[in-house]
Amino acid sequence: MHGLPQSQGLYDPGYEHDACGLGFVAHVRGVRSHSVLTQALQLLENLSHRGAAGCDPCTGDGAGITLQLPHAVFARDAVAAELELPGEGRYGVGMCFLPRGTAVQRLCERVVAEIAASEGHAILGWRAVPVDETVLGERGRPDVPAIRQFFVAAGDLEGDAFERKLYVIRRRIENTMHSADGFYIASCSSRTVVYKGMLTPEQLPRFYADLADPWCATAIALVHSRFSTNTFPTWSRAHPYRLLCHNGEINTLRGNSNWMRVREGTLTSRAFGADLAKLYPIIGAGQSDSATLDNVLEFLVHGGRALPEALMMLIPEAWEGDALMDAERRAFYEFHASRMEPWDGPAAVAFTDGRVVGATLDRNGLRPGRWAITSDDLVVLSSEAGALELPPSRVRSKGRLQPGRMFLCNLEENRIVS
Repeated sequence: MHGLPQSQGLYDPGYEHDACGLGFVAHVRGVRSHSVLTQALQLLENLSHRGAAGCDPCTGDGAGITLQLPHAVFARDAVAAELELPGEGRYGVGMCFLPRGTAVQRLCERVVAEIAASEGHAILGWRAVPVDETVLGERGRPDVPAIRQFFVAAGDLEGDAFERKLYVIRRRIENTMHSADGFYIASCSSRTVVYKGMLTPEQLPRFYADLADPWCATAIALVHSRFSTNTFPTWSRAHPYRLLCHNGEINTLRGNSNWMRVREGTLTSRAFGADLAKLYPIIGAGQSDSATLDNVLEFLVHGGRALPEALMMLIPEAWEGDALMDAERRAFYEFHASRMEPWDGPAAVAFTDGRVVGATLDRNGLRPGRWAITSDDLVVLSSEAGALELPPSRVRSKGRLQPGRMFLCNLEENRIVS
């Protein structure tokens, strides 16, 4: 059996949940380096015990990492491939899992090109992501997809407007290709790229050659080690997703999903305009709770809300009975409670959009999170203390995620919002 089984007996793919290890390493001042990446990979390897493997110990439930776009790597390889790549920020990168087989891959490429062109953007070319399949276990090798990246020209758009259009293009592609078994877009952004798969944490940098490339530099590296507690592992279900990775479960998932489906009949958006109808359904079918939460989060963010604000809407603190909460914060939660019901459950969520990185905890506080800030402006957060060894002399401050609260690092403003 490859991938997810069909609904049968007491099993239904719609009930899938996760319990995993997560963390990130970031430089507060936004200084990109390969060191941030290597330290994040070390943190991920130290979280191996929070992930899982099946009867084949070389086939993991999933591991992955989100980075800022490594422009130096893409620009270098573009020259070798005689591909004209514009300057940093002037193109987006789609990270694709494709079915095996030349014919079906050509079909996928044609669909991607046609939809991008219909939205006014050209596909500049494709890049075969260098991978080493020999590191995979016997169980994981038959499932490995063809992994390629496509490059989208920004055209006249820039910044948030271009990110929004990339989101629309991706959703249109997904809606068109939903019946193509094995097709999946892990990320599509001008700011970040996701490398993930049905791997163990140790295998991730050995499988993806880009992660071991000294030219690959980032100021943010978000990592995840998956334990598919009551689920089946697949390449697409590995974390991180487009904006977040998640440790825990969303217990209110069915109600949350149903309410989002109901809202599609009445939604309006100044940001999306006529593109809004192209995004439906906002939540893709047959996904895990983590992927569903990520779908709604990216919809809110690309619709104009800041990433921290959107997460405070989705995972609010326990504000109703807190008599000591200041009036402005209470008003924020009360206003948004009329627009979005809480996504409740024992959940720790780490997130990034390439400009900010942080983590938040559900209001019950049933998942751990520990953070540390070093004297050389490095921020480390993980599912447990000590996941990345730091000399005590380097640690400037440290603490833990508290129930319903958020820890945020803003790289554009070079500051920590604790």
